[in-house]
Amino acid sequence: MLMLASASLARRRLLEQAAVDHRVRVSGVDEATIQNPDPCQLVQRLAEAKASAVLAGLDPVHDQDISWVLGCDSVFEFEGEVFGKPADAEQALRRWRRMAGRSGSLHTGHVLLNVPAELGGLSLSHQACITTGVHFAAVGEAVLQRYVGSGEPMQCAGGFALEGRGGLLVASLSGCYSNVIGLSLPWLRAKLLDEPA
Repeated sequence: MLMLASASLARRRLLEQAAVDHRVRVSGVDEATIQNPDPCQLVQRLAEAKASAVLAGLDPVHDQDISWVLGCDSVFEFEGEVFGKPADAEQALRRWRRMAGRSGSLHTGHVLLNVPAELGGLSLSHQACITTGVHFAAVGEAVLQRYVGSGEPMQCAGGFALEGRGGLLVASLSGCYSNVIGLSLPWLRAKLLDEPA
């Protein structure tokens, strides 16, 4: 069984839809303390911190069915700037005015740690930063204001949820669809089943 080191409901839903047997444990990592100017390195460090914290907290009795711990984190890069979750509706609307009709990159860091037979032993690690290009539709101000007013953008890296209302504002993708939601299922399948990615 896999332990997802994330509070993300979207990642949980992806695992449920793919029938991946899992449990969830939030890492408690203070994301603000982890910085890196490179977006891929940033999400990798965040994912590793989350997975490592959860692995360190596994209980040999209550968590003996756990074979893997998965940490993930995502950021959206637009014109060289890294967009996490918007701080407020005003920031979300400013960003959307820039992004409408243009493209950016969604980066998701993945770290999958194999739980050793004896907790505290060495663990096998798989990691990757997977990037998906996102091209947004050229929509008008009224549409943007309605979307930001829904509150959805404040919950997501880049200020949009592909699996929610934000899906209507995405014109096309280049790369892995599920990666934009927060977890590359093709990458995870390859690692769990030891197949080439």
